[in-house]
Amino acid sequence: MRAVTLGPVGTYSHRAANAVADEVEFRESMTAIVEAVVAGEYRRGVIPIENSIEGSVTESLDALATHDLAVVAELVTPIRHALLAQGETFETVASHSQALAQCRGYLEEHYPDVSIEAVASTARGVELAREDPTVAGIGHPDTAGDDLTVLAEDIQDRSSNETRFLVIAPPEERSVAGGKSTAVVHPNANYPGLLLDVLEAFADRDINLSRIESRPSGNRLGDYLFHLDFEAGMYEERAQAAIDEVRKTVSKGTVDVLGSYDTKHIV
Repeated sequence: MRAVTLGPVGTYSHRAANAVADEVEFRESMTAIVEAVVAGEYRRGVIPIENSIEGSVTESLDALATHDLAVVAELVTPIRHALLAQGETFETVASHSQALAQCRGYLEEHYPDVSIEAVASTARGVELAREDPTVAGIGHPDTAGDDLTVLAEDIQDRSSNETRFLVIAPPEERSVAGGKSTAVVHPNANYPGLLLDVLEAFADRDINLSRIESRPSGNRLGDYLFHLDFEAGMYEERAQAAIDEVRKTVSKGTVDVLGSYDTKHIV
């Protein structure tokens, strides 16, 4: 099976996608990955959705909310950042903005005078380090190869650094099987207690919401979507009942269940 994810070769997304596909190809943004799956170019896409330090990847959330697709799996991988360069002296550290943020404390302590450059991916930062001796990259230590030196390993500010990826597929592959589910709720309304009403539909049925986040709908100022991950599969009667109640609560809006799925941990 072919999958598409964030490129180039060597990104953490690439490492995650290798767990679900024999052949992996690349796009330069999460939106482009989603659009490629929706267009039928690929049966699977892998997008980062959440990091344990920096939180949600908003571009991924917005792409999920604006395209018709399925979520068929969750991948969780530890993030091990290393500082890679041709030598010990450099002027710039280049990496993805999330990686730079995850290593902010280390860089401020050890390289306070070095400039920081955000690029499209961790792998792109490593490529720049290969091309230019004045640039260091941040990436997995395995991406150093023979031409870069690993100056320091595990430079992330917290040892518990993990990233969660979602595996997406065409909408006809939505499943009710699995231990978790993802839904996007657009209330198309705003009144005191609205969010409480949505949450109670799950709390009353002893369903844990593992993540809830609001994002602008893009329709008008003050209009929001709720992204929900809950620990139940849609094959369960309690999950079906909770979603039915949410649909009644937001009768002027929409509730899209993107699928139920299981979690795979990648070392």
